[in-house]
Amino acid sequence: MDSIFFYRPPEAAVPADGPLKGMNIAIQPNVSAAGWPTDAGSNALARFVALEDATVVERLRQAGASICGSTRMSEFGFGLDGSRAGEAIKRNAAHAELVLDLMGESRLAASAGDVCGFKPSYGLVSRFGLIGLIPSMECYGILSDSLKNIREILKAIAGPDERDFSLPDETTPDFSPQNIDRGKTTVGIIKEAPGSLPARQESLYRAAIETLGDAGLTVKELSLPDFPLFLPVHKIVGAVEASSCTGRYDSVRYGVRVPGAKNWNEMYLSSRGAAFGPLLKSYLFQGTFFQFERYDAYEDACRIRARLVAGMRRLAAQADFWAIPVERGGPDAPASLADTYAQFALTAYANVAGLPALYLPPAQGRPHPGVQLSGPRLSDARLLALGEHLLNARRGGNA
Repeated sequence: MDSIFFYRPPEAAVPADGPLKGMNIAIQPNVSAAGWPTDAGSNALARFVALEDATVVERLRQAGASICGSTRMSEFGFGLDGSRAGEAIKRNAAHAELVLDLMGESRLAASAGDVCGFKPSYGLVSRFGLIGLIPSMECYGILSDSLKNIREILKAIAGPDERDFSLPDETTPDFSPQNIDRGKTTVGIIKEAPGSLPARQESLYRAAIETLGDAGLTVKELSLPDFPLFLPVHKIVGAVEASSCTGRYDSVRYGVRVPGAKNWNEMYLSSRGAAFGPLLKSYLFQGTFFQFERYDAYEDACRIRARLVAGMRRLAAQADFWAIPVERGGPDAPASLADTYAQFALTAYANVAGLPALYLPPAQGRPHPGVQLSGPRLSDARLLALGEHLLNARRGGNA
């Protein structure tokens, strides 16, 4: 079982009393826990040990949770190649797991593990102590087989943090349990979203949509012609941010240092060449190209991003939530850049627009891959309530 873990503490501290008492939560090795190895899955951070707790770790422990270990992850959380996200839950080694979500990783990992996966609204949870890659799109995803666990975890970690200056000055939503009035709740189906799905997968998606109607919700077709632009915007803007973000890794204080360099500049260049794996290197080269050779394309992508965000706001006036297809994740994650992006074509929208997104696994015996639900920014509490309503409708019990 330990092969799923990158690090497990020799003995856990006695948890404090609190609402998360008795809950074991796994993190990834890009989340700082004081004294724990924290390499973010990359040679660029080899031998780095966290100096202090990330805000989320601090708050989880204050709420009574036990941080039971860090699971193996892809390099800097980009894609799922080499990731073991979700397996700690599947093997009953943890009740929940925090997974970096850059373009949908937590939702596809949830799909692979047949558990629930939730990506909160951008700016809701502090990123202090998180070793990230794409600052304007990344956030913690939460995996668990219980939506109640996800809601209680989010309740504990969300909110202002004076150490994270990127957090907007906003009122934190109330995550107390709430009811969904199914007769007055509309779920929109964005007709352009399934455009990249093969015919068989689209039919499975339609089968998943039928379960929404079975639960008494109103299903309504919506249109956002620009929806296919979410992925190219992520490719350009995300790559530029990643290229800039990784410029700090120079092998001076930590990381792999290639021997034999004759001067500082040669050491820097050769060591950076050894610091990153092929997939991440491809991504960083792409970002460098747009940053220095085609900056006009980057500016265009930023403008289109603003247009996409405005488009999703318009859809929010037509439906309470949206149901968007999701491809089923699996253990054989693609290692090429093109294939990786193809895998996340239907999940990247939430990161580009900063929206909350929830993956619900299918009911036992259902052939479809589950459904991805989303809503306006900061509708996290209501989105979780919708998920609980749907799970209760199928299980006849607690979600």
